[in-house]
Amino acid sequence: MRVPDPVPGLVIRYSFLWSREAAAGSTEGSKDRPCAIIVAIKTEDGTVRAVVAPITHTPPENPADALEIPPDVSRSLGLDDALKWIVYDELNSFGWPGFDLRPVPGKRRFDDGMLPRSLFEVLRRNILKRNAEKRVKTTPRDE
Repeated sequence: MRVPDPVPGLVIRYSFLWSREAAAGSTEGSKDRPCAIIVAIKTEDGTVRAVVAPITHTPPENPADALEIPPDVSRSLGLDDALKWIVYDELNSFGWPGFDLRPVPGKRRFDDGMLPRSLFEVLRRNILKRNAEKRVKTTPRDE
């Protein structure tokens, strides 16, 4: 199975570790979930670091803290029909492809496809805004 290039907007399957799980001592996410790649940066040593945001079925306490994924986008990605959100203030960072990249259930690939550019731009702007406000928790996964 080929590992895809880590392109911003690509939805991958990943064992996301929430900051509350990390604070409780966990080193592994409680389940594999779709996550959107926010950025991938080539470091000076030639490795690539990726940052991902989780996609969840759990509605945010504050609707301004997550982006609802439109049903047509969920369908185009092959995700289930339930409502889902991409969270703005919880991220994971890791060396690509890392230990926690997972195959998509029922498919011979690691990704579900790309978010539409317009949706990704809303996601990116909101993450940058929260990051500037020091409201983003980024959990490093391989350090």
